[in-house]
Amino acid sequence: QVQLVESGGGLVQAGDSLRLSCAASGRTLSSYTMGWFRQAPGKEREFVSAVSWSGASIYYADFTKGRFTISRDNAQNTVYLQMNSLKPEDTADYYCAAGRSVRRVVSSTGYDYWGQGTQVTVSS
Repeated sequence: QVQLVESGGGLVQAGDSLRLSCAASGRTLSSYTMGWFRQAPGKEREFVSAVSWSGASIYYADFTKGRFTISRDNAQNTVYLQMNSLKPEDTADYYCAAGRSVRRVVSSTGYDYWGQGTQVTVSS
């Protein structure tokens, strides 16, 4: 079992930055693909970003447009999502996820473990 705990969310103004963290316990994350998803009120969960177990492959949703950066520190068993130039439409609950055999990183169904989420609110 892997337990994931997100942190770093909060209320910010448009243009501000936040750094989300996802700390894992139970097992090392070094063999897992890690992803970030988000879900806004009344909307479906959507893919944000993902990083392969080695960090060699990184994926982003188009809407991140260079504003978001995913990174991982396997030694610390932690994955990060740096979000810059935040917009009101980025307001959502952000979730991290871990999967051993993720074939399509953009699909939430490929991940085995999920955190409880951290809320991000961006005011205009």
